Parts: sequence; structure tokens; C-alpha cells
Amino acid sequence: MTQSDKALRTYSFGVFELDPRAGELRKHGMKLKLQGQPLEILRMLLERPGEVVTREDLQKRLWTSDTFVDFDHSLNAAIKRLRDTLDDSAETPRYVETLARRGYRFIAPVEGTGRTVAVDLQPRDAAATAIAPQQPMTAPLLWRKAELRTFYATAGLLGLMSILIAFGVRVWRGRLSGTPASPHITSLAVLPLANLSGDPEQEYFADGMTDELTTDLAQISALRVISRTSAMQYKKTGKPFAEIVRDLNVDGIVEGSVERAGGRVRIRAQLIDASNDRHLWAQSYERDLRDVLSMQDEVARTIAREIHGNLTQQQEARLAKPSLVDPAAHDAYLLGRFHLEKWSADSAKQAEKYFLQAIAKDPKYAPAYASLAETYLYGVPGFRPEELFARARDAAREAIELNENLGEAHVSLGDLKFRTEWDFPGAEKEFKRAIELNPNYAPAHHAYSHYLIAMGRFDESLAQSNLFLELDPLSSAANLHLGDHFLVARQYDLAIAQELKTLHIDPNYADAHIVLGSAYFGKAMFKEAIAEIQKAIDLAGNDDDYLATLAHALAISGQKVEARKMLSKLLQMAKQGDASPYAISGVYAGLGERDEAIRRLEMSYKEHSSSLVWPVGLKQDNRFDRLHSDPRFQDLLRRVGLPP
Repeated sequence: MTQSDKALRTYSFGVFELDPRAGELRKHGMKLKLQGQPLEILRMLLERPGEVVTREDLQKRLWTSDTFVDFDHSLNAAIKRLRDTLDDSAETPRYVETLARRGYRFIAPVEGTGRTVAVDLQPRDAAATAIAPQQPMTAPLLWRKAELRTFYATAGLLGLMSILIAFGVRVWRGRLSGTPASPHITSLAVLPLANLSGDPEQEYFADGMTDELTTDLAQISALRVISRTSAMQYKKTGKPFAEIVRDLNVDGIVEGSVERAGGRVRIRAQLIDASNDRHLWAQSYERDLRDVLSMQDEVARTIAREIHGNLTQQQEARLAKPSLVDPAAHDAYLLGRFHLEKWSADSAKQAEKYFLQAIAKDPKYAPAYASLAETYLYGVPGFRPEELFARARDAAREAIELNENLGEAHVSLGDLKFRTEWDFPGAEKEFKRAIELNPNYAPAHHAYSHYLIAMGRFDESLAQSNLFLELDPLSSAANLHLGDHFLVARQYDLAIAQELKTLHIDPNYADAHIVLGSAYFGKAMFKEAIAEIQKAIDLAGNDDDYLATLAHALAISGQKVEARKMLSKLLQMAKQGDASPYAISGVYAGLGERDEAIRRLEMSYKEHSSSLVWPVGLKQDNRFDRLHSDPRFQDLLRRVGLPP
């Protein structure tokens, strides 16, 4: 249809009618006072019912001479004026729906000259499709047989159409238009749910609901669901939809809003086909706060069914959660997650406090125990490492006892078996169980990859590292970890290229500078190696492992005087408990003092230090390459349980 054809059409929707030729919007035949940009916006929406009219489309057509800031303010004002005229609402739209960061969509049925365009997404009553005759019917006996045949054929066709509509109007429309009824969505991102409470202090609640919905959907094994860490980077950024889809490499997007008022919570969610920006499904849910878990369960199941049809019994079971939760316990849990996701010592302390509050309110609230275990593994100020590990173990075991299907708790328990107990078969069993329960849980692939690196199973480690990055593509940690894999696999060029990507995401990521420096060291590029390691020290301070890495590089590059100065500093730190025997051993190895290097490693063994197996393991740490031929080193590997 040409632009001139559209200009001749009269559009009807609800009790309204737009006559573009006259420039009039009428309600029940009475002209309304709507002019200028609001009227033109309505016209553009009605020309493309059910489709997204982007902010860029509107700006190009209606605000070509304005600045972006003026356009933004003017557009919001024009949309508000249009909604006021239509007696519509942004929160519960009947006509004009807002798609955050992208534009607007007309969602009501529209009748135009010569045809009707139905854009509602829910199946309508089949009776509504009945067509009233324009003239009263005469008695059947007066009809000719041909007319009777025509009547019966028409009635049969209408009946068939009604059945099709009853089974799902979207399927019927899709087949008539040639588009697939069930889009092929294999990957999904849940964008941060907008906080509609009007209270900035409620952001943690909206973020928490986003996180829980992501977790629910991640349990569908047929879907790749982007991690919260990457999706949250689009919170209030205003980034174009197409750019988000490209960055995350997904087929579908879930977005929406959440509002909590009094003892009630409302979620509005919508599913969008990323390939063509087509709105597939939208629905609002409102429940009592005690029912919030079952509401999340229902939202996730509905989205999964929209994508894949009926869920299997196993998928249904994975999405099943307790029907009721103590609102105070749930609120404390969400506050704990909000603080933990900041990943700092102070925020971990706050997270611990809120998770303990959640458990005090509801001692059977398994997710709070699982998150508490994760918090202790990260590290909480005021505890010795052995205390943190013991607390993490107790919390993880309690979580699994309450709910065996919590993948997060299995990851923590696997990490503890790997790092502190050296129970390698038990650790692998836990990691595999976590991935089986939640194949999209990025930390499970991360932890399992560390285990595989220590075991020297590099092909499997690469697969897990790639999965970690696919699920969390914008995470600096996921990008760093892939580079770490290449480093220990002695693929130094790949490690360098990957860590340069990581530093593009976060130039101040100290660990990325360390891995990059170690990769330069592996290529005997000592000047570049020392410069990168020094950057890490400048960013992170006097970390014993960073200082030891620098001292080792200085020793190997021939700067042994400087290396021994650094060693003296580390030995002084060790007297205060601030430097480990493992770190110091690497310096002695670089200086060529094998006996002292082995002695320090034996001290680490007696302390049952996790450094011997994590993050890369004694065998894979390139600082000890010169010790591999020593029988004492091989005996130590055997006693730890690492492969020779």
C-alpha cells in the first residue's frame, strides 16, 4: 500500500475513528481536540497496527529539525496527550503500548477501509467472528437449491474459521500470512524489569524479580538464557533494541515491568521475536506477595510454552517452586542478592546480613542458604578462610537438604570439594549435577572449567569456558576466564588476543593485566610482561600473588637483583600472614633455587592450601614449569591427587 493509499483510509478502533483526510479524531462521531504531533503519532501507529513504530521513525518523520533532547521531551509529552485523549494508560494499555528503549505499538483491533486488521494477541471468542446479514433472511423454502448449497458452504467455512480461532488466533494468522506460528527461539535474554513503583528504593525488588525470572527460564534446557550479569548492563541505558540483540546474540527478548504496592505485586511481561521485532505475547499478572514465587513460575512456564509449546514433565518439575513464601523472608533475600551482585567486601558483608535475616524469618527458605554459601565462598570480612569454607559448606548442604534441585547450591558444594577437600570425583559429580539442573547457570560452567584446567583436560575446559562466555558475553569475568584457559593451555597468542578484549570491556581489571602479562611472559616478551603485571599491582595494591608473579618474571628476564628485593618484601609480608608459601615458591622457582621452591610447596601441602589446585592447579601454573622434571614435584602432584 502506498503512502497516498494510507492517507485515504479511515481507521476505526473501539469507539474512536481517525479520518486522516480531515485530520480529525472522532469519538462516537463527535470530533475531539487532538492536533499536531499527537495526531500524527496516532496516524503512524494506525498505519502499522501490531508493529513497532520506533522512536527513530517518529523522530525522522515528525521532529527532523529538533535536537535529541528536545525530541525526547516532546515525544513524551505528545504520547501523554494522545493517551489522555484516548483515556489510555501506560501501565495497563488498551491502545498504545510502550516498548522501553524502542518505541510504541498499537495493540487494539483496527478497522480500515476495505479490510480489518486484528492485532490483539489473545484468542477472541469465536462467536465474535459471526457476520450479521445485511438484510433479513427470507424463509428457507423460498431459496433455490444453489443458494442453500452456498449458505451451507459459507456456514461450514465460518464454523471452521471459528474452530481455528478457538485453537489460537495467532496460529491461524501466522499460517495465512506465511509466517511461522511458533518462532524458532533457541536463545533468550530477560532485560531488566522496569520499576513502576515510583520509589527508587524499590530498585532492588525489580532487579530481584528480573533475576528470579531469568533463573526460572534458565532451567529450560532447550533454551540458552543470557546471564543476569550481561542483561543488567542494559538497565536504563536507552540502547537501541537492535544493538542489544546483536550484543547478546539472542533470538528472543523478554522485557516488562514490576510494581509493588502494599501487599500486592504486579508483573507485566512481553516476549519479542528478536529477528523481526515482532511482539509474540504479553500478559499482566497480579498476586499477593506471598504468592510471588508461584506467579514467577507461571510467567516462566507461559513464556516457555509460547516458544516450545507444551512443556515436558521434567521441565514442569524444574519450574515448580513452593506456592507460598514469607514476604519478609523473600524481601530480605532480594536485598541480599542486590548487595552480593556488587561483588565487593563491604557488599558481601551486607549480603550475609540479609541472607541470615531471610533464614531467620523462614528457616526452610532454601535459596537463602544457597546464596549464603555463595557469599561465604566469595569472602566476607572478619572471617579466616577456613571459617568461611566451613560456613559455606554448612549453608550449601542445608540448601540441598531443603531442595535437592538447587543448582546454585551444588556448584558451591562442588567448589568446596574441589578447592578445600581435594575430593576431585565428588567435585565433578556436583558440577555435573548443577549443570544438569540448570544448564544456563553461568557460574556452574565457570567453576567446572577451573576443575577441568587443574585436571589437564583442556578440550573439555575450552568447551565449558566458551559456554560461560556465551551465557555471559558482556561479563569481564567470562572474557577473562577464556583468556586464562588459553594461558594454561600454552596458547599464548590466543590468550593475548582474548585479554585485550577483556581490557576493552574493563581497562582497570587487574586480573586481566596479570593474565596478559603472563601470556607475554610465555612468549619471552619480558618488557611487555613486566609492564602489564606492574599495572595489575598498581590497580590492586600489594597482592602477594601479583608481587610474586612480578618477581618471577624479573628473575627469568635476568633482573635477579630486583627479583630478590621483591622476594625480601614477600618474606616480610609472610611474617604478618600476608603472603602464602605458594606465592613465594614461584619466586624461588624463577631464581632457580629448586630446593627452596619445593620446600615452600611442601608447606602449602601441609596447610592444605587451595592454591595447589585452584584457580589453575600446580601442574598448569607456568611459574613452576622448571620443576616438572623433579621427582619431588611429581610426588607432590600424586599426593594432592593431580594428574602427572
